[in-house]
Amino acid sequence: MRRRNQRHYDTTRATPEYAVEIPSREAILKYLEAEGAPCAIKAIARGLEVDGGEALNGLTRRLYAMVRDGQLIETRSNRFGLTERMELIPGRVLGHPDGFAFVRPDQGGDDVYVAHREARRVLHGDRVLVRIAGVDDRQRPYGNVVEVLERANTEVVGRYFREGGVGFVVPDNRNINQDILIANGLETGAESGQIVIARIEQQPDARYQPLGRVVEVLGDHMAPGMEVDIAIRTHGLPVQWPEDLEPELAKVPSQVVESAIEGRKDLRDLPFVTIDGVDARDFDDAVYCKPGREGATLYVAIADVAHYVRPGTVLDAAARERGTSVYFPDRVIPMLPEVLSNGICSLNPEVDRLALVCELGFDAEGNTKRARFYDAVIRSHARLTYAEVGGWIANPEESPRGSIRAHVMALYGLYQQLRTRRDERGALDIDTVEPRFVFNAERKIERIEQQTRNDAHRLIEECMVAANVAAAEFLIKHRRPGLFRIHDGPDAQRVEALRQFLGELGMHLGGGERPVAIHFAEVLKQAADRPDRHLIETVLLRSLKLAVYSPENVGHFGLALAAYAHFTSPIRRYPDLVVHRAIKAQIARVPKREDEAAEGVALGEHCSHTERRADEATRDAVSWLKCEYMLDKVGASFPGIVSSVTSFGLFVQLDELFVEGLVHVTALPEDYYQFDAIGHRLRGRSSKREYRVGQKLTVRVARVSLDDRQIDYVLAETAAGAPRRKSRR
Repeated sequence: MRRRNQRHYDTTRATPEYAVEIPSREAILKYLEAEGAPCAIKAIARGLEVDGGEALNGLTRRLYAMVRDGQLIETRSNRFGLTERMELIPGRVLGHPDGFAFVRPDQGGDDVYVAHREARRVLHGDRVLVRIAGVDDRQRPYGNVVEVLERANTEVVGRYFREGGVGFVVPDNRNINQDILIANGLETGAESGQIVIARIEQQPDARYQPLGRVVEVLGDHMAPGMEVDIAIRTHGLPVQWPEDLEPELAKVPSQVVESAIEGRKDLRDLPFVTIDGVDARDFDDAVYCKPGREGATLYVAIADVAHYVRPGTVLDAAARERGTSVYFPDRVIPMLPEVLSNGICSLNPEVDRLALVCELGFDAEGNTKRARFYDAVIRSHARLTYAEVGGWIANPEESPRGSIRAHVMALYGLYQQLRTRRDERGALDIDTVEPRFVFNAERKIERIEQQTRNDAHRLIEECMVAANVAAAEFLIKHRRPGLFRIHDGPDAQRVEALRQFLGELGMHLGGGERPVAIHFAEVLKQAADRPDRHLIETVLLRSLKLAVYSPENVGHFGLALAAYAHFTSPIRRYPDLVVHRAIKAQIARVPKREDEAAEGVALGEHCSHTERRADEATRDAVSWLKCEYMLDKVGASFPGIVSSVTSFGLFVQLDELFVEGLVHVTALPEDYYQFDAIGHRLRGRSSKREYRVGQKLTVRVARVSLDDRQIDYVLAETAAGAPRRKSRR
């Protein structure tokens, strides 16, 4: 037996976490595969020739680590077996507000439905092993939870209530679909209705709800700023800086020191400008365009954050943990401390700043001829706003004269060429309207305003895209490991659904089985003057995948680019800092490390996660604020547009308030309604009345729930253009 094992298995691989050599995970998996049945620790140790107490302890720890990761399962007779052989699937629980759940497999594939009774044993986010029990009438797999591998929730933010002598916390995260029971004396002074943090001391099982204690009272339900505090706690956003960060921050200079300028290109005489929103406080990028006879040279100067944030420091670890700055309507959680983000790294006007510059040469048609990167020192000559520059572009005769304006207009001339190139390659371009909250002195919403993009936004966007493309191509050319911003094309199923939808409208998506961005762009052009343009844009966008970070470049579908990276915002995005370090290492001819590429996969997943986390937290806070704003508008009527259609009703967004709510199917005019998923519409069986995305309606606010982040509307009048029920006489 020993000879056989020694011949077939790599049994002794030294690993840094163990002081002695023990079998690798691969060797353990191969051994159990060959044995054909679960084995006890002693049998595994004997078969893999593990001798000595220390080695046996190491093997035991590794086996339980493999159980934790879902590779193995420990039976009730204390034997270890292969998860796959037991037909078990490791995955993450996705809770549902209605009490059931899904398990998303670690290895991909269809989510597994878990019914209410089984879902009581777990909470949203837990990692479990699930066994498939069958498929439902929609051919979706359903199953049972066999083992909980990892509990995701130790503390939960929610609202404390006490009713009938029983205390409980209703989690703010509606995906956590069980209340946390709080025994008498464990409420820590919380009063019914207050927002608290509860620590779970006993996780749920098949018979009992989770039990916990209140560890912190955040405040009253409607307290100003409570929506952000809840979002921060619910999504686990890091807000405290490490205690041992202070000594590092004390060394950060308040101004650029002379020694830091040595060896850098001096561009302080070039009239760089920053163009940002009126509320911006950190300035990542400054631009300057130098026209020439045969084209133009664009200088994109990006704050040299990598000079101040070095790998292996406490500051770098804190920035990496945060991953991104989080922008709430009334405050920001920055990725970097203010001394850097608003101070020495920010390209403020009329002060020296260190920058990593991307210099791009364009021909007369706006095609890139050359690109190079170098360390520089610059001085921004003006801090301009989008509104200001947009006004200059829209009204050139009325705009002020001067060298700064002339340089901005040169930038605009280049932008027009870049815009033409963008349209030619088929980049998708859909302008969305974003709301802007205006707060009063009590930090309550006074009004909601519309934020629209103008040509100044687009000008800066095209400059940044050009620099980001150059950064990606630089990494590829020099084979430097980094992070790419990738956006894969839609899968075949979504393409087919989109084609069916467009076919009903008399439209066509070209490209055969694998359409590219330009085919999608052609659809948008066809839709530009149609009354159902909003519907077509919405359905097309929903057919696309999300963009993520990855060390492997697969291109960017939406921008129609073969390679793309984020380079232009290292103050607020960690992936940009990673790209800066890679470029600077190449400039300095620093040898590549062997482990750089291996680190990229985990780093890309982490940065994609922190981006999603920030988006979800911001969305939660905005939903709360919108609900709060609508509390005193119950009974009022507003015009709106159908933004989404589901089997249970219509989501309608109000025209001027940008607040979305639900018209439940039971609140529609009396009929039985059929949901058409392809056509994104509800159709009455008898009346043939239709409701679809993009349709204009007038709705009345019926109910607002802060706890559920939900607004209910009812129709105030019959849908415009919808046929009325035919008379039966």
